[in-house]
Amino acid sequence: MFNLDSKLTRCASVNTCNVNEEVEVLAMKRGWVRGVFIMCVMSTFLLLPACGSPLPRTEDITKSPWNSFKEVMAAYDKVILNETTIGELRELGFDPYSTPNVKILSYLDIIQKFMPTNSVKLEHLPLSIRDCLAQQMTCSAYEAHPGIIKRKRVGGAFKDLLGFKRKTLESGWRFNALIVLNNGVAVYKVWSGMPFIDSEKSRKNPLGPLQSSGNSLAKDALGV
Repeated sequence: MFNLDSKLTRCASVNTCNVNEEVEVLAMKRGWVRGVFIMCVMSTFLLLPACGSPLPRTEDITKSPWNSFKEVMAAYDKVILNETTIGELRELGFDPYSTPNVKILSYLDIIQKFMPTNSVKLEHLPLSIRDCLAQQMTCSAYEAHPGIIKRKRVGGAFKDLLGFKRKTLESGWRFNALIVLNNGVAVYKVWSGMPFIDSEKSRKNPLGPLQSSGNSLAKDALGV
């Protein structure tokens, strides 16, 4: 610490640092920041017995009326092609004006969805989509992506926070729905998704904090 302070003072006041000294000062500063961070992390372990798990948890929730994959699937199945109207879609939850995170697509957006490249021709599309696109201004679509993704870090707090070993559990569900409307009536629908997400990600770093800068180490420890 004394060497670092003296070098910084001399470089700032006398401006006589050569390239090697500047590199040395930067290296010492990074090492000092890393050392302080490690000391702070180590001190937190003294408080762990009185606290819960120090490992971060995150949730990625797309707000919607549905609390599960089963619920949104049941609503989707009630959409009947060439019968279900915009008003009925609102009752089912597929309404951009009352349900959050439902996107409205114009006929130009629909073209991009179904014809992303020149290799896909108009004649390749379903008849209902072609008829809808021919109407242009009365052709639209609703797109929804409800879901809940939870991430939880598990394992030893010491190895995790210092970056030696990290294990993350991911759980939840995700549903994607596209409903095409022609003159206010559903004419096409398609869905995709994951009813049950249960995955595990592991990362090992033999040198721990020695392979990370103080800034990146802090971000990893906080789950940023």
